[in-house]
Amino acid sequence: MWHEAVVGAIGDILTLFTLVIGVIAFINCATQRADAFPAIGTLQKPAWLAIIGAATLMAVLTRGFIMFTLIAIAASALFLLDVRPGLRDIANGPGSW
Repeated sequence: MWHEAVVGAIGDILTLFTLVIGVIAFINCATQRADAFPAIGTLQKPAWLAIIGAATLMAVLTRGFIMFTLIAIAASALFLLDVRPGLRDIANGPGSW
């Protein structure tokens, strides 16, 4: 039926979005200084790398299971929208996003 094609296309787009945002968050996390993470009161750098990497990998490997996709998007977004600005403030001083 046509609705299965639509649901499949939405799932593929969501998986692609998850992969892109996960890779961006993972690379950004990997390039940050490890001593800056405790300075802003968050998890250690290896913990963030494990969370983002595992969640993104599980989302891509289990394309049909939307829960892992949503978890990966949430983990990557949390890092990019909450932790990343704090790390930038520590490294460069307060500024724009």
